[in-house]
Amino acid sequence: MSEDISAGGGWYSNDTATFGDRLAGAREAVGMTQSELAKRLGVKLKTIRNWEEDLSEPRANRLQTLAGVMNVSIMWLLSGRGEGLDGPAEEVVLSPDLRETLSDIRQVKSEIGQLADRLGVLEKRLRHALKEHGE
Repeated sequence: MSEDISAGGGWYSNDTATFGDRLAGAREAVGMTQSELAKRLGVKLKTIRNWEEDLSEPRANRLQTLAGVMNVSIMWLLSGRGEGLDGPAEEVVLSPDLRETLSDIRQVKSEIGQLADRLGVLEKRLRHALKEHGE
């Protein structure tokens, strides 16, 4: 889940927006959940989360499909330039402190996601071990 933080429109300024921010914003603009998008693209939910959290990026063929589904250009998804969603009427300028805080938030979100994945693996391992132990 990508957080949208700015004044007025719920958008990052072009200076701070990432691919994941633009993808999440475009997905939300067309009214899709991460699960719905994953199903539509034939990928795992974790893949969509990783894209929106800027932990990975889609391959070219998926990028083209994403742009089509979101009704934005590939160039806009990658760089914020071209046919995309309208941002705020006035560009939001973030102070260095706010940029650093935003960066820290993204890092913590990424770490939380990684820990949640690790916890899932450990849970699965424990369930498997308990099942084997019971038989």
